[in-house]
Amino acid sequence: MTKIITLTLSPTIDKSTFVDQLIPEKKLSCEPPKFEAGGGGINVSKALKKLGTDSLALFPAGGMPGKLLQSLLEKENVDYHAIETRDPTRENFIVVESSTNQQFRFGMPGTLLYPNEETLILKKLKQLAAGSEYIVASGSVPPGIKADIFARVARVAKKAGARFIVDTSGEALNEAVDEGVFLVKPNLGELSNLHGKGVLSNESADDAARDLIEKAKCEVVVVSMGAQGAYLVTRDQTMHVQAPVVKKLSTVGAGDSMVAGMVHALSQGKTMAEAVQMGVACGTAATMNAGTELFKKADAEKLFRWLIK
Repeated sequence: MTKIITLTLSPTIDKSTFVDQLIPEKKLSCEPPKFEAGGGGINVSKALKKLGTDSLALFPAGGMPGKLLQSLLEKENVDYHAIETRDPTRENFIVVESSTNQQFRFGMPGTLLYPNEETLILKKLKQLAAGSEYIVASGSVPPGIKADIFARVARVAKKAGARFIVDTSGEALNEAVDEGVFLVKPNLGELSNLHGKGVLSNESADDAARDLIEKAKCEVVVVSMGAQGAYLVTRDQTMHVQAPVVKKLSTVGAGDSMVAGMVHALSQGKTMAEAVQMGVACGTAATMNAGTELFKKADAEKLFRWLIK
């Protein structure tokens, strides 16, 4: 029985490299590329594995990139179930300019999913959801999929008695929250869109988050505030978790690492406050690594100990 299921509708192969300087119209010498399995839910599963918590990653995969994606997860001992697709899995490209440490991220469009492929994904999710404790959907919605996809996932989670955590944006997030979820992790812009009442500030985020909870759209709101950490809001609690100050090398995977930290802590019976502290620790630790690498467990645990002092 799988306690934690992650869902990624738009997975990717992340290819990263370093170059001394980006110069237009010049042939540039790059360092050997690094290939990593990527996409929201997949990153959450990889991060959970680093923390010693097992999960099962569900995602579509097609073509040679899809086979490489699965091979990379096998090397990291991440359990998964791939739904074969007609079109090949997308590939993203990240270049770090060594001379400035600036990062350039080239994100390719999501792979088109066909109706029968969407049906297979939801059918498999329903099978896996029985007896699960958490279903985590993270990442964007690819072409071919309607915006209500995560609302339908929310209904699957409710029927299975699982807590549904969603980390996406736009109409897909709105639809999911309207259906009702356990936890959302919006930034201020996404929370403003959910609330529908204009631009929010740090000060007004509390009221907006509490309004969502009082309307029974979610039980927990964790507002992601980047370098400022995160703001936890539940029916009975508000809490700001300040992010530790570290040398930032990359922000790739920081949000997914934060989600993984929270799910890991909750699955271990920790309080919601401790879960957010672990989430901020993991998200911050992820920024300490260059390229597409997620956090190091030792860094995350050290930052968590600092936060709970």
